[in-house]
Amino acid sequence: MEPGAYASAVTLLIADDNRVRTLTLNRPEALNAFSEALYDATTEALLAAADDPEVSVVLLTGAGRAFSAGNDLVEMQKLVTDPDYQPGKHGFRGMIEALAAFPKPFICAVNGVGLGIGATILGYADLAFMSSTARLKCPFTSLGVPPEAASSYLLPRLIGRQNAAWLLMSSEWIDAAEALRMGLVFKVCEPEDLLAEARRHADVLASRPLNSLLAVKKTMLEPVRPGIAAASERENALFAELLGQAANVDALASFVEKRT
Repeated sequence: MEPGAYASAVTLLIADDNRVRTLTLNRPEALNAFSEALYDATTEALLAAADDPEVSVVLLTGAGRAFSAGNDLVEMQKLVTDPDYQPGKHGFRGMIEALAAFPKPFICAVNGVGLGIGATILGYADLAFMSSTARLKCPFTSLGVPPEAASSYLLPRLIGRQNAAWLLMSSEWIDAAEALRMGLVFKVCEPEDLLAEARRHADVLASRPLNSLLAVKKTMLEPVRPGIAAASERENALFAELLGQAANVDALASFVEKRT
């Protein structure tokens, strides 16, 4: 680990350099799928970065060959089948609330596969960079669940209704060129250049006065925050309704059987 870096609950690596805080999802063996522990660690890191006057920009990426494979479906199955299963302190909803309220520039560097929240998190990115070899998918219809992370609101605003409809309804992969065409990402880079290019842009932003950065982000996001909250409420209600229904149970069981 580099100087100035430290680990949070092992699942998240955190490094500070020149007012840029880099968060690296660190479950490479699980393709950086979000467990409850990783949701909690990421939420705590976002809250800490928001309050730290020495941090101007947060850059999120993944360790290994994935950005994030989305929700840990083994844990999701436990939510359906195990009445004694205890979720995390913040969980998925806490991380989404932290992202929606995050007052500073938030940059994503999509280094590999981005599935589920590994794709919908881009709705919260002020800038998103993507490796030319990476792919994205929103697998909600294949899992029998609704969209998540206010993506039903954020993605149509970001990439247009038809692009969002395909991404959210099809459960099909899109490659980096398609993500760039849609406007889902700001720039596509060769894998070896991805972090350097994302970091170059982060350094430019971090060189600007923090109070000005805060003002820009506030004026951009303040009008849409009520829409994010309302969309999250709608999606969460539908998730509670559809989780555990036949299509969802079958999809989760099939995934766990294949993984086993």
